[in-house]
Amino acid sequence: MPEPSPTPKRRGRLLRIGAALAVLLAVAGYLTVQYLTGGTGPGCEVVSADRDGGAYEFTPEQAVNAATIAAVGTGRGMPERAVTIALATALQESGLRNVDHGDRDSRGLFQQRPSQGWGTAKEIMDSAYAAGMFYEHLTKVRDYTRLPLTVAAQRVQRSGFPQAYARHERDATLLSAALTGRAAATLTCQGRPGISAATGPAAVRAALVRDFGRDVVQEAGAQVGGRGGAAPPSAAPDGGAGTDERTVTLPVRDDTGSRGGRSLAERGWQLAHWAVANASALHIERVSYAGREWTAGVTEGEWRAADGKNADGAGAGSGAVRITTGH
Repeated sequence: MPEPSPTPKRRGRLLRIGAALAVLLAVAGYLTVQYLTGGTGPGCEVVSADRDGGAYEFTPEQAVNAATIAAVGTGRGMPERAVTIALATALQESGLRNVDHGDRDSRGLFQQRPSQGWGTAKEIMDSAYAAGMFYEHLTKVRDYTRLPLTVAAQRVQRSGFPQAYARHERDATLLSAALTGRAAATLTCQGRPGISAATGPAAVRAALVRDFGRDVVQEAGAQVGGRGGAAPPSAAPDGGAGTDERTVTLPVRDDTGSRGGRSLAERGWQLAHWAVANASALHIERVSYAGREWTAGVTEGEWRAADGKNADGAGAGSGAVRITTGH
């Protein structure tokens, strides 16, 4: 004898249970993808050094691109204001994502157009190249440091919506303060590695060269792309242990190549924040500088006093930046 069909009330309950299970499975799948890939949602945060509550959350992808923009700017001797203008522009044009599409033939972080003389499509998709081209045009804007950000950005971009840049000035100011090194220990990331993350000291050195130039690695006495990708052992200038096969040590000295009147402390914190911003992409597990240490996976990824170190040394500008990778 066939079983009776479920009553409408029971059928409705089964449908609700099924829908709830589907939602839970979808959420679980989303969270799993976020964890494994390093996340497309906020995984990094920069806070105001003035402790006025100012903060900006952004993704690991955005962090890498922002760090590149800042590194290219300081490498050219550009002031912090120039970096702020560049970051606000990229936030508006692409959301700090290196996209391969846009209006007409626009592409990249700044939505530059090959047809307008910004370079080839391939060149524009190189973040360091695109940032360099933005700064090259910005230097031609007379008194750009004294202009409102929207005016300076518009004279470079020629956008149809020039006032849109203003909405990003606050966030860009926080980012530039951290990524030029002026604001110490203000940038943190969770540091979950991406599935295709590059690993090891060789990958870190290659990325440093990409953003800062070859000098930053040569100053550390490391060989770029050396055999086996490991940095040669050397005595650490801050009195710590020598460089091991997982660690890149970057001395911060008078000849470190700081330009534009920036202090050694700013140079050191720029390198330290750059490493944290690249933690997910390069599988960096730990960064230390001036008595502070950031460790991937620690709650909120905050900077803490290193063992046996005085955290008050955050602005001392002495010693070396140590970047320890997972492999």
